[in-house]
Amino acid sequence: MTDNNQMGVLESLLFAAGDEGLSVEQLVQVMGITHIEVLNLLEAVGEDYRSKDSRGLTLLETAGSFQLATKKEHADYLRKLVEIPDQSTLSQASLETLAIIAYRQPITRMEIDEIRGVHTDGPIRTLVAKGLVKDHGRAEGAGRAKLYVTTDEFLDSFGLKSLAELPQLEDQAEELEQTELDLFFDRFNQKQREEEK
Repeated sequence: MTDNNQMGVLESLLFAAGDEGLSVEQLVQVMGITHIEVLNLLEAVGEDYRSKDSRGLTLLETAGSFQLATKKEHADYLRKLVEIPDQSTLSQASLETLAIIAYRQPITRMEIDEIRGVHTDGPIRTLVAKGLVKDHGRAEGAGRAKLYVTTDEFLDSFGLKSLAELPQLEDQAEELEQTELDLFFDRFNQKQREEEK
C-alpha cells in the first residue's frame, strides 16, 4: 500500500470513528502497520490539513485519541447551519437511536451500535443538532466514551412531562429492543397525527 493510500485509509477510519476518535493502538491493529508508521501517517495527515487553507477539517488529539474536527474559523457557518429552522421529520435510523437512548440512558454510542447492529454516529449527530439528545459526561473504564441522554426538548417534542411517562417495557429481555422501538414509534406516530390535525 502506498503512502497516499495509507493516508486515505487513515482518514476514512478517523471519519468513521466520529467524535469517539481512535487511539494509535487501534490504528496499528486495524491498519496492520507499526506504531511508528501510524505516528508518521498521523503527522502527515495533520500537516496536510494545516498547510492548506482550502481544507475544512483538522486533526485533533484528545485524551490519547485522534479525531477529525471542523476548523475553528468555520464556526460561524456551522452555527448558522445548526440554527436554520428544520421542520423535517427524523429518519428511521434517528428514531431508532432516539428510542434506544430514551430507554437506556445514559448510554454510549458503542452500546447503541451493538443494539442496532450498525454505526450510529450520524443519527446521534442529527439528534444532538436537533437538541433531542446531549452529551452527559464520560463512561468509566477504557476509552471513557461519551454518555448520551435525552433533553427537555425531547420531552417537549413528544408531549412528555418526564421520562416516567414513556410506555412501559415488557420484562422479557430477549424482546426488549424490539418492544422499546415499537412503543416509541407508536408514541411518535401519535404525536405526528396530532400535529397534522
